[in-house]
Amino acid sequence: QVQLVESGGGLVQPGGSLRLSCAASGSDVSIRTRGWYRQAPGKERELVADISSGGRTNYADSVKARFTISRDNAKNTVYLQMNSLKPEDTAVYYCRYREWSGMEYWGKGTLVTVSS
Repeated sequence: QVQLVESGGGLVQPGGSLRLSCAASGSDVSIRTRGWYRQAPGKERELVADISSGGRTNYADSVKARFTISRDNAKNTVYLQMNSLKPEDTAVYYCRYREWSGMEYWGKGTLVTVSS
């Protein structure tokens, strides 16, 4: 069983930066991918970025060159560095871990608001 807790959200002006963290408790040896998703008001949840157990990263086109996903295995934490933020990045950001078995774990989310 894995529990995920996101942090780092908040209010930021357009063009600003935030770093989100997702701390995992429990064993993660069976985790295939670690990722960040977001859901804006009135929209479906969408993939932002993920990173495989082998370190391969994948990004949504809308965030490429602005966001960077990384992980710290020693801290059992995955990060999302968000630069050049835009109002359309406003959303609740969720962390998701997926096991090789297909089992998924989700955090409760952290709100990011980009506004002047």
